[in-house]
Amino acid sequence: MADLEIKNLHVTVNGVEILKGINLEINKGEIIALMGPNGSGKSTIANVLMGNPEYKIEKGKIIFKNQDITEMSPSERAKLGLFLSFQYPSEISGVSVANFLRTALNARRKEKISVLEFKKLLEEKMKLLNMKESLVGRYLNEGFSGGEKKRNEILQMAVLEPELAILDETDSGTDVDALKVISNGINTIKSKTNMGVLLITHYNRILQYVKPDRVVVIIDGKIAKEGLSKLADEIEVDGYKEYGEIMHKITQNLVQ
Repeated sequence: MADLEIKNLHVTVNGVEILKGINLEINKGEIIALMGPNGSGKSTIANVLMGNPEYKIEKGKIIFKNQDITEMSPSERAKLGLFLSFQYPSEISGVSVANFLRTALNARRKEKISVLEFKKLLEEKMKLLNMKESLVGRYLNEGFSGGEKKRNEILQMAVLEPELAILDETDSGTDVDALKVISNGINTIKSKTNMGVLLITHYNRILQYVKPDRVVVIIDGKIAKEGLSKLADEIEVDGYKEYGEIMHKITQNLVQ
């Protein structure tokens, strides 16, 4: 049994069906790249896995660590070891990055971490991501550049050390230098913790630095193809048109 299993998942948003029978397995220690065009359902999968109540599961199950988490709250899923890096991280005025991270970490621990222990841990993780110490004293994401927001998301992951991380378009809004630093952070955290990674992206530029074990292509709410890392290179050259045509043919055959 896989560490995370998505079984025949059908999801609607405001009555519109977005996911149309998704089956996917992810294990600790592996990186799965989830690719697809805009509107295909990639971010929907991320939100559903973390329990966003705006996304309604009509059918199917989500199993994590042999537990059915389909009805669990986001906080319960986080305590089990799931983590989501947002595509568009929110700004929270009045809450510093350091206080936010310490509160999040203590929510996952049985014993609260001391201020000195946390300071040492935070300094270690910030060094990994080449982040300035002054950043953690600022309000969460307030006035941050796109690259700073994404580094801050990976800093959260580094501090929390989840068992499975869902990274929703972590490469968007970043320049090449920030992308390299973020990718190095993902690779280092994975190697140290053996976490599983579901890496959601449009393009293969981040996959040049974070090598996936498998690539999964989603088109119109359905998985169109799975393959090895070279599949991402093919998509970079040929785009998604081929997969859209494949799904159209399948749908036509089912109707007939």
